[in-house]
Amino acid sequence: MKILAIDSSGMVASAAVVEDDNLLGEYTINYKKTHSQTLLPMIDEVVRMLELDLADIDAIAAAGGPGSFTGLRIGAATAKGLGFALGKPLISIPTVDGLAYNLAGCPTLVCPLMDARRNQVYTGLYEFTGFQMHVVLEQCAVGIDEILARINAAGRAVTFLGDGVLVHTPYIKEHCSVPYAFAPAHLNKQRAASSAVLAMEYYRAGRQQAAADFRPRYLRLSQAERERLQAKQSRQKPDVRIMRMTSAQTAQAAALEADIFSMPWSEQAFVDALACEQALFYAAVIDGRVAGYCGIYLAADEGEITNVAVAPPFRRLGIAEKLLAHLLAEAADRGARQIFLEVRVSNTPAIKLYEKLNFKVAGSRKGFYQSPSEDALVMQRSL
Repeated sequence: MKILAIDSSGMVASAAVVEDDNLLGEYTINYKKTHSQTLLPMIDEVVRMLELDLADIDAIAAAGGPGSFTGLRIGAATAKGLGFALGKPLISIPTVDGLAYNLAGCPTLVCPLMDARRNQVYTGLYEFTGFQMHVVLEQCAVGIDEILARINAAGRAVTFLGDGVLVHTPYIKEHCSVPYAFAPAHLNKQRAASSAVLAMEYYRAGRQQAAADFRPRYLRLSQAERERLQAKQSRQKPDVRIMRMTSAQTAQAAALEADIFSMPWSEQAFVDALACEQALFYAAVIDGRVAGYCGIYLAADEGEITNVAVAPPFRRLGIAEKLLAHLLAEAADRGARQIFLEVRVSNTPAIKLYEKLNFKVAGSRKGFYQSPSEDALVMQRSL
């Protein structure tokens, strides 16, 4: 079985042909030329040097994203064109998975870092049992601070690779608290050979698709799309109403809780909380639906915030801050003078919000959270 694989998801352009367990040829270049200049000539050169008839290949593998929007589109167009012309199926290889597979057999956690700019990375976490790869954290687009916090919480040695390493090495050196290493130069960028080997496994498992169905997964919007969306949101911000939560809203709150948290409250838990005189719960309502909520339990002159949640489509609109402002104001009216809360050490956005509201770290609790297990920061503020 022969597979032709290509990867143009980043600065590197790479093409390779694998036959069963044998790498027949690979052409990889990391230079400033565009992929529209390099990719097809590279494929042609590999095919020519191997004296390969493209009609003899069984499938075409391509990096399926995330990565450079332009690079992914060039790779997708090339793979689809070949698939249509040759009548061959396509195999989409998650870009970060393919990059991680460069380090097959590595005894540490493997963390690919692809630079996504603005202190963001395309990343994931992987481990190997022998040469079998297991996904610990699926590929995602997050801040470098978030993935480092996740790694530190895991407490295991890690090996980094990818073009994001060069960009974020100073931050890694300052903030990574577990043993770490960087992959050597011949393994630290995308390689079509790794994608081809993974594609062989996918093919045997029946994970191929018609050329017409191949679509890259970008994981986030392009800059132009983000700017258009921001402009639209600035013109059409939703009408948010902050109110005391009612019994009619507990089912919606529980559904939102289940979508966000690994150990969610049940609807009955919300019902019981509303019945408690020492509890205060607020809901953020948009078009009659619960878009977010927060809650606190009061005892004497102290309060403990238990829940803060906002539905993903309505984040970055200041809803959590508005909810907490109402909650803290009423807690103060009821005589509370010290407010406490726990937050996952990796939840950087929430920590930044609490710091903005004058919460300060007062301690930590080892293994406080489960699924996954993680430490909690205890934060406190005076009213």
